Amino acid sequence: MDRTKILIIDDEEDIRTQMKWALATDYDVLEAEDRASALAIFDENQPALVTLDLGLPPHSQAVAEGFRLLDEIVHRDGGTKVIVITGREERQHALDAIAQGAYDYFSKPIVIEELKITLRRALHVHELEREHKELQGLVSDDSFEGLLGSSPPMQDVFAAVRRVATTDASVLLCGESGTGKELVARAIHRRGTRKDGPFVVINCGAIPENLLESELFGHEKGAFTGAHTQRKGRIETAHRGTLLLDEIGELPLTLQVKLLRFLQEHNVERVGGRQEIQVDVRVLAATHMDLEQAMKDGRFREDLYYRLAVVTVKLPALREREEDVLLLAKTFLQRYAAENEKPLPTLNQAVTRALRTHRWPGNVRELENRIKRAVIMAEGKRLKPEDLELASSFLKYERAGLREAREALEKDMVQRSLARNRGNITHTATELGISRPTLYELMEKLGVKK
Repeated sequence: MDRTKILIIDDEEDIRTQMKWALATDYDVLEAEDRASALAIFDENQPALVTLDLGLPPHSQAVAEGFRLLDEIVHRDGGTKVIVITGREERQHALDAIAQGAYDYFSKPIVIEELKITLRRALHVHELEREHKELQGLVSDDSFEGLLGSSPPMQDVFAAVRRVATTDASVLLCGESGTGKELVARAIHRRGTRKDGPFVVINCGAIPENLLESELFGHEKGAFTGAHTQRKGRIETAHRGTLLLDEIGELPLTLQVKLLRFLQEHNVERVGGRQEIQVDVRVLAATHMDLEQAMKDGRFREDLYYRLAVVTVKLPALREREEDVLLLAKTFLQRYAAENEKPLPTLNQAVTRALRTHRWPGNVRELENRIKRAVIMAEGKRLKPEDLELASSFLKYERAGLREAREALEKDMVQRSLARNRGNITHTATELGISRPTLYELMEKLGVKK
């Protein structure tokens, strides 16, 4: 197996020899003494790692040549991790180098064991980025536009799409908000026999109940106040195509009866009309609601449920597909960096850890929004957890001892639960799974006021 290549760029031969001797066990070490030789070796070998002394000939006491070389390396291959070597009094140069695309910096005199740790971290990030590119290749099938994921749960979704797309069966898409139900519905439409027909979406929870019937079924001129013209409903508009009923669980019971009749007879009657109009449409439905519980509560008709759920596809929450988080994050980074004409940001270990440990209650939509904001607001080419507003979820406990971290987490949970329950001790204790006396003791211990 080929060893990782590292390029040491320094104009002092003694330093290059010392570093080569120290690193040769773990790396295939290459050497360069100036910008021209460094670029020639870099282009030929494409090393994963580079150590760069900014003071290079012809002006070794200045840093202009080193910064010029750094810029050329970053533009040749943004995946290469460059560790800048600086003097202890040159911290500003180091920070400027990181803003220009360097991975990290190291101060002289060089402590080899510490440098090895920095190099291992850099190599870890480089390998994650390489895996990301490979994963993109695996899931870049154009017929699944917008659907990304290499995790087993998402592969199950892709397989289900392939199976149901070429049929006319009604499909119920279930999943939390932000999991991509509409994207899956569009993928089913594009893969099906109706792909040349319209794809029409109506959100049953976003339209007032008194307008929803007209939106779905259309109306005749004069059917009600304000109906100045005849209007087709969304069902008619989707003729010979696909209709997605989003948030179907919000559909009022009166309209559930009328929708069921359409699914049985494939005819619609506009509001205020007397003529039945035949419509050929495939119906998909989506919901974040537990429809089985809604049926038990009498809020959703059982016969309509079985008409809609001929096939049910469950979309996993993002926390159930953790291996996809980095793939999605980097895809969004590329998209929004290009849209905003900004350099592609890199992810350090702190950001990677924050992305992996966040619970993502808003799922993919939340991840996309956080990445979009970070691309716009971040300074320099390296994102920080703060740019994603993720620093508070995990990192605030990172440097604390186990006892301090546990108490801080307990205090945070108690305060949040009290706030949600408006100070009600009984409800808070029930939510936390403890007794009222235990909650009082915990509040006194942690200094939490009611």
